[in-house]
Amino acid sequence: MSQEFTENDWRRLIASIGENPDRPGLLETPARVAKAWKHWTSGYDQNPAELLKAFEDGAEQYNEFIVVRNIPVYSHCEHHLAPFFGKATIGYIPNGKIVGLSKLTRLVDCFSKRLQVQERMTMQIANALMEVLEPKAVGVVVKCRHLCMESRGIRTPGEETVTSAMLGELQPNLAMRTEFLALARD
Repeated sequence: MSQEFTENDWRRLIASIGENPDRPGLLETPARVAKAWKHWTSGYDQNPAELLKAFEDGAEQYNEFIVVRNIPVYSHCEHHLAPFFGKATIGYIPNGKIVGLSKLTRLVDCFSKRLQVQERMTMQIANALMEVLEPKAVGVVVKCRHLCMESRGIRTPGEETVTSAMLGELQPNLAMRTEFLALARD
């Protein structure tokens, strides 16, 4: 049985907050919002393993960090459906396989287009990369602002939440962790 949220449901939401869904400025809003939420939650339709097409050509000899910084993050928290947004940095040390750099951005996009908590999203990104590429090490740092904190409740504008995941050789190796965090720093 489909539980799809329809344009009529969005019309009801608009009416429930005291607005008139039939006024000119809101007439097309239910259709636009339905389309927007389909986009914002399109990560559920993506398989992270399929996004990470690995290459073995060119990676055999490379054994240093590959880092992509400032990957955009746009997500919605699962507690209030409020947006959170920021940047992710992903780094890994290959073990014979590399991935196209744009695939790291696609991986972040896949997990951020789901209802999320930042901590879980950070681990999902790291775990997917670890499982598919089987690298020596994976590091992920995510820095985001959460509108659930900025616009309601405690109302702390500009506050950033930082989460990290360090897998493989990054866990026990302090020098490697330090190098990754230095590369990840803006």
